[in-house]
Amino acid sequence: MLPVDDLGEPVAVDQPQRVVSLVPSITEAVVVSVPASLVGATDYCTHPSDLDVQRVGGSKYPDVDKVMSLHPDLVIANSEENRAEDVDRLRANGIQVWVTEAPATVPMALKSLRRFFAMAWDLEPDWLTQAEDLWRETKPRKLTALIPVWRRPWVVVGRATFATDVLRRLGIENVYAEDAERYPRPTLQELNDKRPDLVILPDEPYVFTHDDGPESFPGLPYALVNGRHLTWYGPSLVEARASLERALDYGQG
Repeated sequence: MLPVDDLGEPVAVDQPQRVVSLVPSITEAVVVSVPASLVGATDYCTHPSDLDVQRVGGSKYPDVDKVMSLHPDLVIANSEENRAEDVDRLRANGIQVWVTEAPATVPMALKSLRRFFAMAWDLEPDWLTQAEDLWRETKPRKLTALIPVWRRPWVVVGRATFATDVLRRLGIENVYAEDAERYPRPTLQELNDKRPDLVILPDEPYVFTHDDGPESFPGLPYALVNGRHLTWYGPSLVEARASLERALDYGQG
């Protein structure tokens, strides 16, 4: 019986030699763990910083023809970021596609990665066991926070998201954690009316800075954080906890 991906689809992943990743955080995980196997990645696969492989376009709209021209024996996609029609086209052309789900928690993400590397390469990366150890603890709640990820229009982190669980494990409760949407689009007035203890401003996908973002939340303390550490799951989780704890200890007012 073939192994199945996160959506339950069978995928033959027996020691893939030519991998194209359409998921930036998993791109990093593959490069760190099985570097010789990666032959293609998206324009948004920014880590490792010296990554030198064929680029295949954006995460949501990759150039499928370019992907196929690389003759991969495995393509890694994500159910939230990648279009079903692109996955179907790749499979119709005989290319195996491993589709991941957008993880709602840190343990869910790490479990998915553990299963993927075990099935594809019979591998347990050192960074994976380190990340599991580092993120096992959940601190008692001490702050509430609002987490914008875009402006014009404003978009914030909502329910059942990886970032919400990352912050919860650091003792910070997302004020939109119970919202009906995973990424709500409230008005700025509504955001300010929430009166969180802290506004957390990441540097991706929107690049918030001290001069771009905090002025929209007068009177509220804020902290700038590394967006990759907040939202990527993979080797970055080894350094993410300490990085976020340092950044969130120094909210600016």
